Formats: sequence, C-alpha cells, structure tokens
Amino acid sequence: MTHDLVATLRPLLTAEASAEAHASGTEPADLEQAVWLRLLEHLETQGPPLDPPGWLRRAVRSESRRSRRTTRLERPYATEPAVDDDRTPEQLALAAARRTALHDAVRRLPGPCCPSLMAALLSPRDLTYREIAGELGISQGSLGPERSRCLGCLRRLLAPEVATRRTRG
Repeated sequence: MTHDLVATLRPLLTAEASAEAHASGTEPADLEQAVWLRLLEHLETQGPPLDPPGWLRRAVRSESRRSRRTTRLERPYATEPAVDDDRTPEQLALAAARRTALHDAVRRLPGPCCPSLMAALLSPRDLTYREIAGELGISQGSLGPERSRCLGCLRRLLAPEVATRRTRG
C-alpha cells in the first residue's frame, strides 16, 4: 500500500516542490525529501492520509514556510567564538597537533565527497548547509546523512591514532 501511495504521489510532489522551491529559496529535491519524511512519520503515527493529494499540497507549503523561516533566521557568526588566552604553550601545541591530525585524516577519507564535505564543515568561514550544498553541488537535504557517513569513516580512521597516543601507567 505504501509503495502504491508513493508511486501515486511522486509526480504531484515533484510538481508542487518545483513550484514552491523558488519562493522558499531551497532546492526542490530538499522540499521533496522533507515531505517524504513527513509522510513516513504520518504513516507511522496516523496511517495513510484521508486525502493524499490535499495532504501532500499542505505538507509542501508547510515545509516551504519552515524553510523560509529557517533561512531568515540562519546567520553566520559575526566574529569567531572567544578564544581562551590562558592556555599554556604546551596546550596550544597539543591543540595544533590535534588539528593537524584531524585535517590529515580528513584528506585520507574515501571517495570524492567526504574529504570536501568535512573540509567545508571544518572551514573557519562557518558555512551554512545551504552554502556547503551549493559549493559541493549536492542537495542540502543529503548533507546530514552524508555527514553522518563521513563522520563514521573519520572515527574509524582516527581510532588507531587516538589509541596509540594514550600514555600508559
């Protein structure tokens, strides 16, 4: 039944998301993805909607409004967060070594997407998801799942380094 509902609603969702995306300043694929998630949540809690096309149109408009609000409220930091100047030279050197190890591990990540995504997330320019998606040419809605996958790879890369650097005794 869910498969039939998805097949039936897909063309309508594509059209509605394309129509609303420009006004909300998002990608149509991001709106589609958000509405599909909302539909899955609705199916789990309440079952299929009584009027699927009507429900879908309302969901697209609601997600579009949410996206506009988020865009309006999302601003980069005006200044860098405060730096603790009370750190000793040793602490500063250790922090620099950790940053170097992290950036080296990011460069060793597999595939073309993970290194560039993680580098963008670690950028001192404090890029928004929209800016990162634009730079990488991928859907903004895909950044979260892709980021999670890349962080898992990064954890696996850094685990041996972290384990070997611990002092014993």
